[in-house]
Amino acid sequence: MTSFVETQFPTDISYGANGGPMFMTDVVTTVSGHEQRNSKWSQARARYNAASGVKTETQWQVLIAFFRARRGKAVGFRFKDWSDFKAVNQPLQSLGGDEYQLVKRYVSGAVVSERIISKPVAGTVKLYKNSILQVSGWSVDTATGIITTAHTGTLTVDFEFDVPVRFDTDELGLSMDSFNAGSWNNIPLIEVRV
Repeated sequence: MTSFVETQFPTDISYGANGGPMFMTDVVTTVSGHEQRNSKWSQARARYNAASGVKTETQWQVLIAFFRARRGKAVGFRFKDWSDFKAVNQPLQSLGGDEYQLVKRYVSGAVVSERIISKPVAGTVKLYKNSILQVSGWSVDTATGIITTAHTGTLTVDFEFDVPVRFDTDELGLSMDSFNAGSWNNIPLIEVRV
């Protein structure tokens, strides 16, 4: 069985989801009240709750089918994080030769954090050489975020992207509130490294 499919979670349900990036940090407080902090991850990992996005019977039927097809936690999928799904004028990360990885840069003062983008949305990637749009001479793998091109110079890209996630539960418990009206308290999703 495959552990990831290139299928996108229903966007009308993801639109109502909440969540975002998280880190894992150990904090030890000394006797004097000072802290020692150990950041365990160099890259953030996102967590979402999609329960608030389910508003109609049609949506919950689609969600049940989607959950069953992914077998709960077993199979990962694409998720559109409506709070962070676009990148504009981003440099490429060289992988050597004619291959480049899509990345999104987040800048806060002098600190620049790069996020590897492995799931660009098909048809949204635009490659620029010295600020001029290139319509040919390159390709992008939408399953890995790797661009192959013989172009040289200053290369930048615009694109939309999905987050690779999986359900963080093997149980999808619907509460039937009234006839044809149901709700979920929690539909947890967590980003996976692919």
